[in-house]
Amino acid sequence: MRISALLKDFKVLTVFSIVLIGLLSFKTSDKTIVVSKDGKGNFTTVQQAIDAVENGSASETKIIIKAGVYKEKITIPETRGAIFMEGENPENTVITYDDFASKKNQEGKEIGTTGSSTIFIYSNDFTAKNITFENSSGKIGQAVAVLTTGDRIVFDNCRFLGNQDTLYLKGAQDLADKSKPSRNYFKDCYIEGTTDYIFGAGTAVFENCTIYSKEGASYVTAASTPQGQAFGFVFIHSKIIGNATQNSVYLGRPWRPFAKTVYINCEMNATIRPEGWHNWSKPDAEKTTFYGEFNSKGTGANASKRVSWSHQLTREEQKKYTADSILKGSDHWNIRKRLQ
Repeated sequence: MRISALLKDFKVLTVFSIVLIGLLSFKTSDKTIVVSKDGKGNFTTVQQAIDAVENGSASETKIIIKAGVYKEKITIPETRGAIFMEGENPENTVITYDDFASKKNQEGKEIGTTGSSTIFIYSNDFTAKNITFENSSGKIGQAVAVLTTGDRIVFDNCRFLGNQDTLYLKGAQDLADKSKPSRNYFKDCYIEGTTDYIFGAGTAVFENCTIYSKEGASYVTAASTPQGQAFGFVFIHSKIIGNATQNSVYLGRPWRPFAKTVYINCEMNATIRPEGWHNWSKPDAEKTTFYGEFNSKGTGANASKRVSWSHQLTREEQKKYTADSILKGSDHWNIRKRLQ
């Protein structure tokens, strides 16, 4: 009888162990989470899926988002492990919210530009593919769709919809240590807006992207590149177009004095102002910014009309402006591997 009881206890313990290992493996090994509004996935909201990702995991979690409009405000904490978030296609997989900077919180205080974002990406090694990120609040001032402070972030075939301050590559903007890297890579993406709709302190490469200035637009970029940082925003083989009034949009203005923004082999339509760049009424910034172009094409690309303090790069100078060289960093980040 004693042996039989021991065997029974052993079987119960074995079953319990198998169940426990299974539960732990969901948290520690490579896994796929499905988000679907119809309840046929693991979760019905994107935030629920993010919350299920293990902190500090060395393995990647893939989150598949089924077609639908997900109206939710999402935070990805800096403690999360690597995440690959993939939608069905950017036209029918939409993450949206409608906060804006002057909106009041429960205490009656404005939530501010930073607080207005639809999605906050604080973690490293985040990738998104085939998704639209939107701030749907309309023309109501600063209203962010995506905010990033993490490092090694990739967006592949994504759309960013908004007006003023659509894409906030915040990076080390508010950190005492401005050397913390925040590298972002955008491939085959669409980004729209009106004023400063790509801005911040992060390093970012936009390759084969469409940058669209909407009606009423004024400035494409407002970089706040920290002093000593080698690169700010770099646009490569991209289209800088839109339906804004002809000769009404500047390529950039300096949010901070060491702003860096460069356009390489880009097509620019008539929305771009002949002078190209604005000093934000800060004459001293003309000495510290680096605004450059190489081989810009189109009706908005008249090099002879650009402000004297901008740069037309030589063929030799433009060689360093490749996605691989800009983003590799000391850890030799391989962006091509992230896109496989």
